[in-house]
Amino acid sequence: MSDLSEVSDGVAPAAPATLARRLVAEGLGTGLLVAAVVGSGIAAQTLSPHDTGLELLENAIATGAVLYVLILVLGPVSGAHLNPVVTAVDAWFGGLARRDAAPYMAVQVVGACLGAMLANLMFGLSAVSVSTHVRGGSGILLSEVVATFGLLLVILGLVRRGRSAYVAGAVAAYIVGAYWFTASTSFANPAVTIGRTLSNTFAGIAPSSVPGFVVAQCVGGLVALVVALSLWPAPSPGRAVALDVQDETR
Repeated sequence: MSDLSEVSDGVAPAAPATLARRLVAEGLGTGLLVAAVVGSGIAAQTLSPHDTGLELLENAIATGAVLYVLILVLGPVSGAHLNPVVTAVDAWFGGLARRDAAPYMAVQVVGACLGAMLANLMFGLSAVSVSTHVRGGSGILLSEVVATFGLLLVILGLVRRGRSAYVAGAVAAYIVGAYWFTASTSFANPAVTIGRTLSNTFAGIAPSSVPGFVVAQCVGGLVALVVALSLWPAPSPGRAVALDVQDETR
C-alpha cells in the first residue's frame, strides 16, 4: 500500500510488503471476516431461535468486533481492504497499483468462500450448503447502495485527511450501525456477498440475489468516490492519496 506520510521517529520507511504477502493478508482477512459473519449468525440462530432482533444484534456485534481487529492487524500489511469495492476505489485514487487490484479481488472472493465453509464446518454442518434465503426488492437494493456508500465515505473521509488511525474503529462502528439502519443488514461487500451464498443459515443469501447486490454495492462505491472528491478534493499534505497505512516492518 502507498504510504507517503512523514516518519516521526526519523527512521526511513521500510519497503512495502510484497504482493504475495499482501494477497495472503487479504485472503486470510476476508475469510476470517466471513467466518465471523456466518459463524455468529449460526450461533445466534441456535441461541436465540425465536428472537430475530436478538439474533441480528448478536450477529452485528460479533461482526463489528472481528472487523475492528482484522483491520488493526492486517492493515499494516495489505491495507485490510477485505472488500473488492474498497480495492477498486483505492486503486483509482492510486493507493494501490492498478495491476494489483484484480489479484486482490480474486483472493478476497476465494477467502470469503473458504470462510463460509469453515464456519459451516465449525458448527457441524456440511462445508457447502447453498443458501435459499432470497433477498431482493427495491428497498433492499437501495439499502446496499446506501450501506456501501456510507462505508466508503467513512474510509475516504478519514484517510484523505490523514486520520487513518481511526479507520478500524470507525468502520467497525459503522458496520454495526448499518446492520440496523439498512433493510439489507449491510452486506456492503461483493466478496462477502458471494461467500455467504455457501451457507444456508441466518446469514446466507441465495445465489440468485447476488447480482443485484453486487451492482448496488458498486453503485454505492461509485457515488462515494464522487462525493469524496467533492468534499476532500486533495489529500492532507504529506499523506497517502488513499489508504494511508504503515508497514509493519518499519
